[in-house]
Amino acid sequence: MSRLACATLLQRLHSLATSEASLAPRTFQTEGDVHFIVQGLLARDLPRALWTHEAHLAAMVAILAEHPDIHPEMQMRDIISGYNVACGGVNDDTQGYHDTMTHIWIQIARAHIAQFAGQPLLAMVNALVSGPDGDRNVPLRYYSRQRLFSVEARRSVLGPDLAPLPIPA
Repeated sequence: MSRLACATLLQRLHSLATSEASLAPRTFQTEGDVHFIVQGLLARDLPRALWTHEAHLAAMVAILAEHPDIHPEMQMRDIISGYNVACGGVNDDTQGYHDTMTHIWIQIARAHIAQFAGQPLLAMVNALVSGPDGDRNVPLRYYSRQRLFSVEARRSVLGPDLAPLPIPA
């Protein structure tokens, strides 16, 4: 991607990430937008303002669909924690990486990919981001607020206490 194309994409994604005009989920316009998020996450240089809920979901779908060399259950802790630190963030008992939350979204993304098998990456990402399973409150279908937002859940993977997580077909 040329510098001009990258700058244009960055400007478009930044305006989407900081827009207060709409509370609706922000979808991605091109697969290049999704790849930009993943590449920035893996290189630990994605601008922090672009690391939105939608970007988390897009990265998870793209990693699962296109990066067989990455094993999310084993590697996302290091990938996200390292990214957070590189961007000046911290990973502690109240902020930064959340192990249970990450594993919930891995399961949801796996189930989503199984449901949309054969679809282009952009279609899979946007279907999750804009669909009911992409809502940021989905984890509360499976976990009580007390359990999900506990220090223990942030530090390690806890099982759900309300309902089983979706299992990919």
